[in-house]
Amino acid sequence: MHSTGVGTAGVTSAGAAFLAALSAEQKEQVLYEVESDQWLNWSNIHNFQRKGMQLKDMTAAQQKAALAMLAAGLSAKGLTLTENIRKLNHVAGRLLGKLEEFDETLYYFTVMGTPSDSTPWGFQFQGHHLVVNYFVLGDQVVMTPSFWGSEPTKGYYDDGTEIELFTIEIETALGLVNALDDAQKAKAITSDTKKGSNEQAGAGQDNAEVPYTGIQATALNAAQKAKLLSLAEVFVGNMAEGHAKAKLAEVEKHLDDTYFEWVGPTDADAVFYFKMQSPVILIEFDCQGGGPASGAVEPALVAANATATAIASGGGGQGGGSGGASRNHIHCVVRTPNGNDYGFDLLKEHLATAHATSSTG
Repeated sequence: MHSTGVGTAGVTSAGAAFLAALSAEQKEQVLYEVESDQWLNWSNIHNFQRKGMQLKDMTAAQQKAALAMLAAGLSAKGLTLTENIRKLNHVAGRLLGKLEEFDETLYYFTVMGTPSDSTPWGFQFQGHHLVVNYFVLGDQVVMTPSFWGSEPTKGYYDDGTEIELFTIEIETALGLVNALDDAQKAKAITSDTKKGSNEQAGAGQDNAEVPYTGIQATALNAAQKAKLLSLAEVFVGNMAEGHAKAKLAEVEKHLDDTYFEWVGPTDADAVFYFKMQSPVILIEFDCQGGGPASGAVEPALVAANATATAIASGGGGQGGGSGGASRNHIHCVVRTPNGNDYGFDLLKEHLATAHATSSTG
């Protein structure tokens, strides 16, 4: 536990306002103890049986309060990403004729603990291809595990707006791998063939022991290290700016202990997987095989999304895996290794300190 010097008053007051907007019965649905196993009860799949209260069942005022709490914890970039993931989930439902399974309102909120500036609390926001676990203790924030994904990754919302996701992530990742020389690529690229799912730390993989693979940052020059840090920033930057800077400083402190792995080709249209891993962060970006929404692609966008293989496969279940991978189905996972996902290590330290104080006081 330490002070980051970054305030959490905004998200805390937004959390209190959301709870104040709920009835007593609704609060029973939403509220859990801060030590609850509900933190672990999340998934990216569309038909997962979730707890809490979904946006669909809220009044307009309650939706506004719930989304204000989410917005207070995210950057403008992160908020736009969450909104666009939900919108493309609606597009999938519309194209498949299954809005009861895929829609932008089928996302759930739970709150753990009571919003406070001194005691631990947090919230969880989750649904298909979108999970945000947000833990707060004083002015410290842990926003992992987080899951960002979509199938399709490009489409037209009902108002005609064209949405395309993960372009910055793809561009930045390709910029890093192609900045490596041949000898460095030989270490970083563990396979030049990408099929199905390579994801190792997704839903249900809490405390997974993911091996360090690829090239270590000590083998990179200064410009390449800067690109590695910039890649981390793309994902860390989904948090509100102040806490994103604090987390990125932590990542930079451990940059020499960071490994970068790549699977797949490296050309401009490459379908690939990468993993960035250090003692303080684990990022996975995976172009998946066809999933349950693989048919939800407007014909005009098939070529642009490189989806032909996935669609031809007829889908491949929640993890992809059949028919090869494509940019039409992407999973991104961000974790805090070594015990601090969900802020659990901070919570443990806080509880131990509080117990010691009460025992001696």
